Amino acid sequence: MYENLETATRTEGLQRVVIEPVSRVEGHGKVTLLLDEKRRVHQARLHIVEFRGFEKFIQGRPYWEVPTLVQRLCGICPISHLLAASKATDSFVLGDTPLAPAAEKLRRLLHFGQLLQSHALHFFHLASPDLLFGFDDDVAHRNVVGVIRDCPDLAMMGVRLRKYGQEVIRVLTGKRVHGTGSVPGGFNKPLSAEERDYLKQDLARVLQWAAQGVAVAKRLFLASPAEHEGFAAARSYFLSLVAPDGGLELYHGGLRVKDPDGGILLDHFDYRGYTGIINEEVKPWSYMKFPFLIAQGTELGWYRVGPLARMNNCDFIRTPLAEDARKEFVAYGAGKPVQATLGFHWARMIELLHCAEAIAEMLDDPEILGTDLMRIGKPRREGIGVIEAPRGTLFHHYRIGEDDLVEMANLIVSTTNNNQAMNESVRAVAAECFDGREITEGLLNRIEVAIRAYDPCLSCATHAVGKMPLEVELVDSEGAVVDRLSKSSEGEIRREAVA
Repeated sequence: MYENLETATRTEGLQRVVIEPVSRVEGHGKVTLLLDEKRRVHQARLHIVEFRGFEKFIQGRPYWEVPTLVQRLCGICPISHLLAASKATDSFVLGDTPLAPAAEKLRRLLHFGQLLQSHALHFFHLASPDLLFGFDDDVAHRNVVGVIRDCPDLAMMGVRLRKYGQEVIRVLTGKRVHGTGSVPGGFNKPLSAEERDYLKQDLARVLQWAAQGVAVAKRLFLASPAEHEGFAAARSYFLSLVAPDGGLELYHGGLRVKDPDGGILLDHFDYRGYTGIINEEVKPWSYMKFPFLIAQGTELGWYRVGPLARMNNCDFIRTPLAEDARKEFVAYGAGKPVQATLGFHWARMIELLHCAEAIAEMLDDPEILGTDLMRIGKPRREGIGVIEAPRGTLFHHYRIGEDDLVEMANLIVSTTNNNQAMNESVRAVAAECFDGREITEGLLNRIEVAIRAYDPCLSCATHAVGKMPLEVELVDSEGAVVDRLSKSSEGEIRREAVA
């Protein structure tokens, strides 16, 4: 809708506003705006100036090291990379032989724990302050401390949900962050009956908290439907995995793509052929690539992934409480995909509830205690693994040589899939909220809120509310700074004198 704001037709005489850094995770990001003399926006870009480099430096390493190495990409969702890499490198051990049933169930249980803890962290502690207190609330109050002070039950709910998800991870992998467990060909540690019983003891309360979280997210979104529906709006395609029967699928399935009106363009597509439907465009002003659907082209083929996409794409959720919540979400969209960017938060909480229900089911399954966890088949030399990470569809693709060393690696992480969408949302906020107005902290926060809704892994902004330093300068066409506003890492807002 605001694609014309990606590149200004003429830049002469335009003032440049820079928000830098937007984040502190995986390098740096910044937002630049070009304004005319009436402060109308002519260009808005979210630049990702990070350099990850994992695809390159894992080349030459033995394939069995890859799942453990690549999870170092992130301290928030290492399990997602561990599992995607495990699925890809399974090919080097199993070929077409399926995983042992117990191994697949342990991986799924681990995945549900990861999603649960990540969603809880993001919504309760990072996103909820904006929704609870408003975008213009005092920054000293609009943070997790404010949530703890004003809504202690809600804050503790988030703490307890996250702790439970981390306990699932710890029990299965030995560590809450960067543990092991999932390996090429299976899983390296069984779940004991004692460990299962330990995880079951808090499940009733976890389910209760998860259901309350959905209710809170829904209430906050619907509290200001006009504002929240149009905020950072980005009419897009949606991509995600779905189960063979069309149900929500987070670990394994086929790719489904819906158009902005809800029409299905691709369904149950074998993700091992992803290079036939997705390409990545490089733009000179960002280190992060811009994936697009080849059939729709670079201009129209960008899409969104993550909770919003998954909720729009699936036909149902197989766990009952989450399915009831999904039906309410779908009813809000009146049969069309929900395009509201802030709808990510509502969808995220529905997924959290599903994860809690799924964990409860799996812990009641006797097969989860199985000890036959590793298998061997006729190996291949190329492997592709795709899962639904908390932030969206995650692609891992590797090729190895006869010496079993990695020759090629390609990762399309969830945030990369959402790159163009985040830019569209930034442009929407800039066009609707910035034009002709004085730079304020509330304005800065609106841009952060738009980016934060996607929960991008590249940015500490999404994981350290109130601690993200920002500095914005308004520079006139002669290069002189006419206005400057800064926010320290401690959340202090200061307008600096301009000579």
